[in-house]
Amino acid sequence: MRDNTFTIDQIARALGARVEGDGGLRIASAAEPAMAGADQLALAMDAKYADGLAEGQAQAAILWDGADWQALGLKAAIFVPRPRYAMSGLTSLMDPGPFIKEGISGTSDIHPSAEIGEQTRIGPMVVIGPNVKIGKNARIASHVSIAEGSTIGDNALILQGARIGARVQIGDDFIAQPGAVIGSDGFSFVTPEKSAVENVRESLGDQGDAAQQSWTRIHSLGSVTIGNNVEIGANSAIDRGTIRDTSIGDGTKLDNLVHIGHNVQIGQDCLICGQVGIAGSSRIGNRVVMAGQCGVNDNIFVGDDVVAGGATKIFTNAPAGRVLLGYPAVKMDTHIEIQKALRRLPRFMKSLQRDK
Repeated sequence: MRDNTFTIDQIARALGARVEGDGGLRIASAAEPAMAGADQLALAMDAKYADGLAEGQAQAAILWDGADWQALGLKAAIFVPRPRYAMSGLTSLMDPGPFIKEGISGTSDIHPSAEIGEQTRIGPMVVIGPNVKIGKNARIASHVSIAEGSTIGDNALILQGARIGARVQIGDDFIAQPGAVIGSDGFSFVTPEKSAVENVRESLGDQGDAAQQSWTRIHSLGSVTIGNNVEIGANSAIDRGTIRDTSIGDGTKLDNLVHIGHNVQIGQDCLICGQVGIAGSSRIGNRVVMAGQCGVNDNIFVGDDVVAGGATKIFTNAPAGRVLLGYPAVKMDTHIEIQKALRRLPRFMKSLQRDK
């Protein structure tokens, strides 16, 4: 049976950190300082957590630089140069991952032409279509479907109920959280004659004399291309392209409930937070960060290293390196000045009335 405990020395090696005290002390899990038991590692990475250590029962902790671990009543301490970054190594070490039984479940339906790599685990009720290729060491949980002609690289983790559409191409080290949909149809419709929407877009407000007419679907002939080390959050949806593929670059992470429209191109190492929506045919550069509920208009470009604060709505091209906030998006410092002025507006209006 697997030993699910770790020595302080093992944890420190995983973090590239320094140990003081008993490096052989065994730890079962991590905990907040005030709630830590005797077999748990307290995460006290700032001096403000010192009182919490006294309340808990931890014998070992990750501490801030300069802390006196012995005075805090500990038997061992780990010191890390960047505490938040250390959390990535600690959680990676201690996370057992989802339980997926070795081999391929007998309740799964795998087409004879599909190629499944070595050491791949496939859970119950998984459906894999014709000519699918899956690399080695993949873990595929229950009720996943992977449609015809798709390719997935090595070390994939695809969790419960994810849906991968036809001809989707995905690199190595991919993670899909439960309910993610990759390769759904793009939302693209047209009318036989010019529509009211087209008139409004051109005139910025006038619907004109557009006739009453029904919408006709433009089918999606493209698919989705995803690079290496990409993560897609729960219940996110990525539409396939109309002609060319929708694409997501290496290292990009999408949070839950993100929608990426058809033909969108997203660069490398972007961070797209929950409830962001990016409309069709927009291009997003590298290392772009969009906080929750940001929106991006269709057919625009967001440059490299742009950071957009929560609920920012980007309607026009954003130059590289710009920090944005607001509706519509403006430079963050400008937005702050606008909000200050708005708060002063009622008092200003009263002063005008007094001066009449």
